[in-house]
Amino acid sequence: MAVTRIVANLSAPDPLALAQFYQEVFDMDLPLDMGWISFLANNSTQKIELHTASEGGSGTELPVISIGVDDLDATEAAVRAARAEIVYGPIKEDWGLRRFYFRDPAGNLVNVVDS
Repeated sequence: MAVTRIVANLSAPDPLALAQFYQEVFDMDLPLDMGWISFLANNSTQKIELHTASEGGSGTELPVISIGVDDLDATEAAVRAARAEIVYGPIKEDWGLRRFYFRDPAGNLVNVVDS
């Protein structure tokens, strides 16, 4: 048996509106909207990871999802342009990771990591 994918489900009172936010900020495709759930995707290949944690590191709250990006500064600018609140960072952590947290329009805490 092999895991072929892991999917994050973000809670939202308006799934399409939240999907459109992520589509705008992270330049993703919206291949399917069923009203109660919206799917976002891109064509990149990624490794599968599942983390378990008691906190987000550096004493922060545990985010619901981490998103790796190739340009943290551009992503921060896109998050700010979309009027989402950045609540931590950007910071280079002691363990070498550069990241920031933001709250999406549904209140989910999201970790954005320079990958």
